[in-house]
Amino acid sequence: MPLPTPFHPRTSKLCTSLLYKDWGGYYAVCAYGTPFDREYQAFRQTAGLIDVTPLMKYEVTGADAGRFLSHVMVRNIVKLKTGRVTYCCWCDGKGKVLDDGTVTRWAEDHFRVTSNSPALRWFQNAARGFDVTIEESTDRIAVLALQGPSARKILAPLTDPDIGSLRYFGAMKTKVCGIPVEVTRTGYTGDLGYEIWTKNDHALALYDAIFSAGKIHGIEPCGLDAMDVTRIEAGFILHGIDYFSAKSCLLESQKSTPFEIGLGWSVQLGREPFIGSAALRAEKKRGAARALVGLEIDWDDLERLFDEEGLPPSVPCHGWRDPIPVYSGDVQVGRATSGVWSPILKKNLALATVESAFAATGTPLLIEQTIEFARRKVRAVVVKKPFFDPERKRS
Repeated sequence: MPLPTPFHPRTSKLCTSLLYKDWGGYYAVCAYGTPFDREYQAFRQTAGLIDVTPLMKYEVTGADAGRFLSHVMVRNIVKLKTGRVTYCCWCDGKGKVLDDGTVTRWAEDHFRVTSNSPALRWFQNAARGFDVTIEESTDRIAVLALQGPSARKILAPLTDPDIGSLRYFGAMKTKVCGIPVEVTRTGYTGDLGYEIWTKNDHALALYDAIFSAGKIHGIEPCGLDAMDVTRIEAGFILHGIDYFSAKSCLLESQKSTPFEIGLGWSVQLGREPFIGSAALRAEKKRGAARALVGLEIDWDDLERLFDEEGLPPSVPCHGWRDPIPVYSGDVQVGRATSGVWSPILKKNLALATVESAFAATGTPLLIEQTIEFARRKVRAVVVKKPFFDPERKRS
């Protein structure tokens, strides 16, 4: 049975839909209302507040903390400065991705790692020979994500020191209305946003302070369904959907390397060997077999196919997560794994893994579409990611 997060006494009263899911062993709100339009629009027009406590969290401390993380991560974490956050992934010895997440450096010898799935045992096994301590902190740190154009206007007046000048992927310790917190300028919506970390005992007071201050700015409590739409618009991959952890795959073909899931930019090879580095170096030299791309699905073509059946065009308002074949002519060259109709862009979008020969921007492809119980093909084109990338996210 899932557990309530420290914010549950507040979120449960606001969740009139009673739509929950199990996220990492915790109750997580899918949508506060039905439909979730208000929540999506809050993320994109004002600000949305979402409980992301179920993120797996690990405190990595000790004299060798930086060296250890550089050994297990594809990035050189030793060079990460105090007060900065980085996004990366980690691999097995064959260069296949195990998970992705963030690493925050709070002090010279203190880092926090987040992950999608449990990773404590793997980290501990890899830590042999390093002067490092790894502690899971998931159940003692509560986290809120405040995301959207008004996020800074809401949060900055409440903090001392002021977070107004905090840079993109920056981190700082401060107080919100006297409550000790840690703030990172990060999020999973692809917009201006912050994640606020605090001890469980302070959770309700923190929620009340932010929610009260945000009312004049149009703040809304938001759930996972709205965030899923925004993360697809932002081109963010999802563990277990757009790729699978190598440790859970039954077939070698189900595994992925960082270069195949759009994280090749995070791989830093010009340094001391790390787990999977030899395989990744060889792959970079020969080129990856697959690539993660963005697809824009042709609306006119979709409308035409529906019209042939005497039906109006139909697309789901939720993000979809079913693998769908992608073709070049009659030959399948990949599969789309996430997609959504973007309300703000007015486009039908998808994330897809395709053979590298078909990954160039502008490549015409076809995606399968079931209409009136028949499988059809709709035109699509490879486009640049992220689909939605507002300047305010970084400014």
